[in-house]
Amino acid sequence: MTDIYDVVIVGGGHNGLTAAAYLAKSGRRVLLLEQNDHLGGAAVSAETFTGVDARLSRYSYLVSLLPQRIIDDLGLSIRLVRRRYSSYTPVPGAPEKGLLVDNLDAQATAASFARVGEGADAAAFEAFYAKTTNLAAKLWPTVTEPLLTRSEAQALVNDFRLWHEFIERPLDEVIERDFAGDISRGVVLTDGLIGTFSRAADESLDQNRCFLYHVIGGGTGDWDVPVGGMGAITSELAHAARSAGAEMLTDARVTHVTPGSPESEAVLAALSEVTYTSEGTEHVVRTPWVLANVTPWVLAELLGETPEPAVRPQGAQVKVNLLLSRLPRLADSSVTAEQAFGGTFHINELYSQLDSGYLQAAAGRIPSPLPCEIYCHSLSDPSILSPELHAAGAQTLTVFGLHVPHNLLTRSNNDDMRAQLQAAVLASLNSVLAEPIEGIIMTDANGQPCIETKTTLDLEDALGMTGGNIFHGLLSWPFVEDDADLSTAAARWGVATSHPGILICGAGAQRGGAVSGLGGHNAAMAVLEG
Repeated sequence: MTDIYDVVIVGGGHNGLTAAAYLAKSGRRVLLLEQNDHLGGAAVSAETFTGVDARLSRYSYLVSLLPQRIIDDLGLSIRLVRRRYSSYTPVPGAPEKGLLVDNLDAQATAASFARVGEGADAAAFEAFYAKTTNLAAKLWPTVTEPLLTRSEAQALVNDFRLWHEFIERPLDEVIERDFAGDISRGVVLTDGLIGTFSRAADESLDQNRCFLYHVIGGGTGDWDVPVGGMGAITSELAHAARSAGAEMLTDARVTHVTPGSPESEAVLAALSEVTYTSEGTEHVVRTPWVLANVTPWVLAELLGETPEPAVRPQGAQVKVNLLLSRLPRLADSSVTAEQAFGGTFHINELYSQLDSGYLQAAAGRIPSPLPCEIYCHSLSDPSILSPELHAAGAQTLTVFGLHVPHNLLTRSNNDDMRAQLQAAVLASLNSVLAEPIEGIIMTDANGQPCIETKTTLDLEDALGMTGGNIFHGLLSWPFVEDDADLSTAAARWGVATSHPGILICGAGAQRGGAVSGLGGHNAAMAVLEG
C-alpha cells in the first residue's frame, strides 16, 4: 500500500530542513528525501583534505540573511561572529598600499582612503552605507511576512530618491555619482556581482537585485562567520526537524513527481505522487503538499515538463578552498595580515577591472587578472581547526572568483578549465601579495597540496544546482508587481508553481538565495495557511 504523508520535501538542503522543522513542529507528518548520503546541501562543513583535521565550509561560507525569527522559532543553537574589519583592498599594480575599512575606527578608515589617493570617498562611503542601512531597516522585516506589492514596498521605504537609486535605475548611476575613486567604486560594486554575471550598467537590474540582498541582511547588511562552520547551522536545523518528528532519508533519489488533481472528488487522485529510489528499490508516496528544495529547472524535469524559463540558469563563479601553514605576507606594511584577512580581501576588483573582466568573460575568455574575494574563516572561528593545527598557526582561505560564467565549461573541458581557473586564482592572489602563496599551502596525508577548486559544473554535479547557479536562477525583488495575483497562500508567500499542491521551498523561491532559510520558512507558512 502506498504511504501517505502530510508533506513530502524533495531535497535536504538548509531550506528543506527549515521547512521540515516548522511543519513537523506543527504536527504534520513530514518526509524529507535527500539524494546525497548527508543532509545540508551547500551549507556543509567537511574534512576536505585527506588526513587533515580541518572542517571547511566547502561551498557556502558566510551568513547574513538567516532571520533571527527562524533561529528563535526553531530553537537553534547557532553562534555568529561579527567581523571587525569590513574589507581590505590592495591597490593592483601597487600592493604596498591598500584600503582597510575598519568598522570600529572611522578615523583610521578615513586615513586609509587618503593613503590610496581616494580621501574624498571616505565620507561618501559612510554616507552611502547609511543609505543602504536605511533601506535594510525598512525591507528586512518584510522577508518573513507575505509579499508586499511594489507600491506597498515603496511606500514603506518612504524615500523616493533612495528607492529610485537602488530599485529603479542601474547601480552604476548611484555608484559613479557618489564615488570618484576606482577602488571605492569597485568595493561597492562587488556586492552586486557575487554569483551574478552582470555589470554595473546592466539595464536588466540583475546586479541591483543581487546588491540589495547583500546589504539588507539582519537590517544591517553585515555578513557573519558561523562558529563551527556552515555545517553547524544545518546540523541544528536537522536536529530541530528530527526532534519534531520529521522523517529524513538520505541516499533517496527522487525520480518523478506526479501532480495531484485537487478538483478530483477521489481522495487519492487529489494527492501528488513522489517516486524515489533507495537501496535499489523504487518507492512511491502520496501527499497533498510537495515542497521542492531543488532548482525550478530540476523541479520541471521531475514533473516531466519543459523547464521555464527557456534559458537554462548559469552561475558565474569559481570557488577555491585552501589550507595554509600561516597567513601570507603582505606588500603593505601599514596593516597586519590579521587585519587584512579579517574581513573581505578584495583582489583585482577595481571598478574598471570588474567591467573589463565581464567583457573578457562575455567574449569567452577567463578574465585576466581574475577578480577575486578572500575570506579567512579560521581567524574568526579557530574551532574548525584541530588544536594542533591552530597552535601551529594554520589558516583556511576561501576564494570566490567572479566573472566565470557557466557557458565557459563543458563536460569535455571541465577538468582542464578547473586547472586553468585554479591557476588564474593563484596568479591573481600572487599579484597583490609579498610572496607566492604556493609556498605556504599545506599538504595532506598523501603529500598533495591542500587546495580544492569547484567549478559551476562541479556544483551542478555535487549539489544539483542547475548551471552551478548559487541562487538557483535569477534573483527576484523581495516584493511583487502591483498586478500580481496574490489569491493563494503560495502566491502571497512567493513559493507558488503552476501546480497548487507543489511549492518551491529552495533558493529559487521569491526572496530565496544564500543561506537564509527563507524559502523553507515561507513554503512552510504557505502550507500552514493553505
